[in-house]
Amino acid sequence: MVQTVLHKSNTRGYADHGWLNAHHSFSFADYYNPERMGFGVLRVLNDDIIGPGMGFGTHPHANMEIITIPLEWSLEHKDSMGNGTVIEHGEIQVMSAWTGIRHSEFNPNAQERTHLLQIWITPNKIGVTPRYDQIKLKMKDSENRLEQIISPNREDVGSWIHQDAWFHIGTLDTNLSTDYRLKKPGNGVYIFIISGSIEVENIPLETRDGLGIYDIESIHMRALSKTRILVMEVPMR
Repeated sequence: MVQTVLHKSNTRGYADHGWLNAHHSFSFADYYNPERMGFGVLRVLNDDIIGPGMGFGTHPHANMEIITIPLEWSLEHKDSMGNGTVIEHGEIQVMSAWTGIRHSEFNPNAQERTHLLQIWITPNKIGVTPRYDQIKLKMKDSENRLEQIISPNREDVGSWIHQDAWFHIGTLDTNLSTDYRLKKPGNGVYIFIISGSIEVENIPLETRDGLGIYDIESIHMRALSKTRILVMEVPMR
């Protein structure tokens, strides 16, 4: 029997640090909800707005797959592996923080706020060498279809992580329908609405809503308005 968990946007955790406004789909930092400790191996989904010239100072991570998706403007990244780069809107950063990595993240824009999603995935192994990747999205590939951006396979399109997870992103025109067929039996899918409105298995979703769905082989979606969505297929255990 199909199982669902609905997270409306206004039920997320929220923190206002002045320079940072953050919404948390799952328990994170000072936001703790025992019923929201993740969805399968999807542990963190943060929706962050960082003020001009502000950011996170150098801090550590270990044994986590971290995916960063700028939604507006850009993010400057520096880490203990020697990487120093700016991730622009339309690009995605993937970082395997395994045996330990330290990094900083700043908004390099002096006038504009930057807006991003940061996602943490629990890996399927621990203790391997940290790695960094940055890819540019082919925006036309996500027009009225789902573009694959993350997979477990190094030879696939997009980037890869150490987990049997697949991420897709897409922009769907009003009334356009599409189906997503799961790649691996036993996985679940968490759908996050970046903007717009959509029906997923007849459940209406609005901007910044999230829907987890599992015990299903294929998921039907129909856009109610022009909608941009992030579809994350992850192991449930």
